[in-house]
Amino acid sequence: MKEFGKRSTEKAIATPPVRVVVADDHPVVRFGVRNMLESEPGFEIVGEAEDGDVAITETLELEPDVLLLDVQMPRLPGLEAMRAIMDRSPRVKIILLTSTLSLQEIIEALQIGARGIVLKGSVVGDLTDAMRAVVAGDYWIGGERVINLVAALNNLIKQAAVTPERKTYGLTPRELEVVTCIVEGCSNRDIAKQFAISEETVKRHLSNVFDKTGVSTRLELALFAITHKLVSLG
Repeated sequence: MKEFGKRSTEKAIATPPVRVVVADDHPVVRFGVRNMLESEPGFEIVGEAEDGDVAITETLELEPDVLLLDVQMPRLPGLEAMRAIMDRSPRVKIILLTSTLSLQEIIEALQIGARGIVLKGSVVGDLTDAMRAVVAGDYWIGGERVINLVAALNNLIKQAAVTPERKTYGLTPRELEVVTCIVEGCSNRDIAKQFAISEETVKRHLSNVFDKTGVSTRLELALFAITHKLVSLG
């Protein structure tokens, strides 16, 4: 009877897994995140999305505890998808996955409703800690757990006021990454392999970059990027 009572108590206090939807346009990223979380106790991947529209649909239908949302998504950017989700399902906790994000974009994301921001380069070290933080009701900003969002936002706003934003000519973080690759002399094939995207997608990014910067060749783009400090040399 005593053993039965112990098992009953353990069953009663068992915590259900954190239900997660992973939204990223790169299958390799989704596969990597899935593998990482499935090897950790307490997480369950219940859905995946390859663009912003599907992210909204999956989140509203599956009602996960956490949505891992790539900022740069096809069809609908991550921040716009987040706005739509927050309007209709404010309970879900959204963690943004990004390669790079300006201070102003971080502030905007938190004001919209993001609970955490994880750099893709830090996913292995930070993601599970970030998820546990937001599930517990806290935030994850700048690689650490944040309890007081108001204080954190005030600090970010002060930093943004004294830190001049780099002029990017409307280029997205992914387009800036492509520009950096061009300056380094990478071919379209090299860029596609580095970011796990198709060469057609690379060409589309380059076409957008040419339109936004007013250049017409890769050499002109490299010179423009160096002159206007779109890339960090060193």
